[in-house]
Amino acid sequence: MASRTGSAHVVTTSRTYKGKVYYTHLLRRSYREDGKVKNETLGNLSHLPEPLIEIIRRSLQGETFVPLGQAFEVTGSLAHGHVRAVELAMQRLDFASLLGSKPSSERDRVLAMVTARIVAPHTKLATTRWWHTTTLATDFGVADANEDDLYAAMDWLLTRQDAIQKKLAARHLSAGGLVLYDLSSSYFEGTTCPLARLGHNRDGKKGLLQVNYGLLTDARGCPVAVSVHEGNVADSATFLPEVQRLREHFGIEQLVMVGDRGMISSKAIDELRETQGVDWITALKGASIRTLVEQGQLQLGLFDERNLMEIASPEYPGERLVACRNPQLAALRAHKRQDLLAATEKNLQQIKERVDAGRLKGADAIGLRVGKVVNQYKVAKHFELQISDGSFSFTRKHEAIAAEAALDGIYIIRTSVEAARMEAADCVRNYKALANVERAFRSLKTMDLKVRPIHHRTADRVRAHILLCMLAYYVEWHMREAWRELMFADTDLAAKATRDPVAPAQRSQQAQEKVVSRTVADGTPVHSFSTLMAELGSIVRNTCRTRGAGPEAPTFDIITTPNATQRHALDLIRQIRP
Repeated sequence: MASRTGSAHVVTTSRTYKGKVYYTHLLRRSYREDGKVKNETLGNLSHLPEPLIEIIRRSLQGETFVPLGQAFEVTGSLAHGHVRAVELAMQRLDFASLLGSKPSSERDRVLAMVTARIVAPHTKLATTRWWHTTTLATDFGVADANEDDLYAAMDWLLTRQDAIQKKLAARHLSAGGLVLYDLSSSYFEGTTCPLARLGHNRDGKKGLLQVNYGLLTDARGCPVAVSVHEGNVADSATFLPEVQRLREHFGIEQLVMVGDRGMISSKAIDELRETQGVDWITALKGASIRTLVEQGQLQLGLFDERNLMEIASPEYPGERLVACRNPQLAALRAHKRQDLLAATEKNLQQIKERVDAGRLKGADAIGLRVGKVVNQYKVAKHFELQISDGSFSFTRKHEAIAAEAALDGIYIIRTSVEAARMEAADCVRNYKALANVERAFRSLKTMDLKVRPIHHRTADRVRAHILLCMLAYYVEWHMREAWRELMFADTDLAAKATRDPVAPAQRSQQAQEKVVSRTVADGTPVHSFSTLMAELGSIVRNTCRTRGAGPEAPTFDIITTPNATQRHALDLIRQIRP
């Protein structure tokens, strides 16, 4: 008796025609008839999409398909991508071993705080609440950590500061290389910290106590060490101790220190002359430049033919002076001076009208008002003032103004580095590299890491907080370098070594195109660091379980598939080298 029972399946065959492969998908049924196995073609599926053909194939093999929403449910979603990016960067930098060679709960908490500082800086209490909205708490093993645990980890970190910074110095500083140093400050919320002092406030927060901190970096601006000082300490007072630390603690016997004109004082230079192996690059102050001009050692007419020249002066024995003139900077300063003079004259005229009308009398009262006005814009030296009990007049000192204007745009680099080791143009470039330290301070204070305001009450906690922020910037610095092609940053770094060091900095053609088009080479939007981190933050980790299985049912995780930009960003992080 014939039997027509059997099973259906999909058979795929291929053939090559003119170098191209063609596939045929047939729905066939196998059955047994009169003791023989036979096949019957039920239909040609080749016109269907490949995914649908695969579903038919799997269904015929016995799989059961249900709507996705009926198969499982999502019990939780946590932001993951930005945390993962920082974690990858720290792995590439072997960051954990920088903190300590042995695993510990304190090290895990510091790693978590560094990551949190980069992703979303908060106070320590807010951090312990925030990181539960991301995968950070579980991935770093700090889900149970509270505010006191983080403070204890900060105390542990501070005891490791010297060891950490020695490792960073060994990694990034070399004998005879450049070391950049600068000082900044941040203000306090509170008055009890022993480091809190009134000083030169760089945050524009007059009347608030502050703390000063100095940052050492390599020539690229990669941070190596940080030191914390009382808020009223002078910049120059911190310089020589940093030189001593580099030599005695970090073992860098030969180096070139780069600091601004207020940092490397004449007293420090006198001591450096007695220190073998230490050279320096700084700049002259305006009064010293004026003296060179008045003595005829700097001929301003020579700037008609060039914007950079090397001069010598008996006032600076054994040193090289590289004089530069930037016309664009000269025009900017002239415009600013004119605005300040005009604003001061306007206010002085108002005082004169009051005196002439008899509404303001007495030399002391008039002088008090006039003093406030001329000191407001720091141009008192440019006015001749005549004050009596019943009169007031003022005139500009045109000769003094002209003498100052003649020096507009002129600056002089001062260095002990021999010409055989460093050309004049490179001296200028290396001094301007201090902009990399300024960039670090901007990131630390405002844009990303938000070191300020400082809420800690003890000196050691303040030191630990600033060290933590410096370490976060160390990781962020490497991330920024890796992401240059995705951001507005210039990728043509080699060109900086050949550009005119005096002329205003110019973006490369590629960087200008990114700024104009707001896109990178593949047509995707160009990013800042913060927007790229936000883009990565949209990658989430979903915790799922079988629908209806109950709260005790096992769960599994599904991570969002990265888009092209996210995938590219993570791939670039994997290429970081310490």
